[in-house]
Amino acid sequence: MDFKYTLDNLSIRKTTEADLDFVIAAENAEENAPHVVQWSREQHIAAFHNEDILHVILEADGRAVGYTILAGRREANRAIELRRIVIVEKGRGFGKAAIRLFKKLAFEELNAHRLWLDVREYNKKARELYLKMGFVEEGLIRDCILLDNAFVSHYIMSILEHEYRKDS
Repeated sequence: MDFKYTLDNLSIRKTTEADLDFVIAAENAEENAPHVVQWSREQHIAAFHNEDILHVILEADGRAVGYTILAGRREANRAIELRRIVIVEKGRGFGKAAIRLFKKLAFEELNAHRLWLDVREYNKKARELYLKMGFVEEGLIRDCILLDNAFVSHYIMSILEHEYRKDS
């Protein structure tokens, strides 16, 4: 797939090792850390080289405003996972624009049948955004992650290709 990919005021490009300081700072930022798993540099680099994973930087007006990891590009069931989306400039509409962009990418470029994600139970703002963007809650995976000595539950949410096409 060729890059750069753009929709509205947001574009994505493949993440490089030169972006890793930004990526790690973004996922460790106080407003993001409770919602995403923190990876080491080595884990991010391994993702760059995994053909099943698309690790990208989100840019607006030529500056990085976040990053995303998509997985399942080679998945036989055509199920793409929106594994991680991290935005550093909150309240500017970049999250909503990113979801629109990744739905378009998944269904129109990657030939997905299903785009899915999991979101921590307490992340109500993200859950509400995903619901507004057409995702459906499929269920709750109870106490699935041990985080700071406490178990956290995750909602599984998805949107299917025909639901995307109906709303596009």
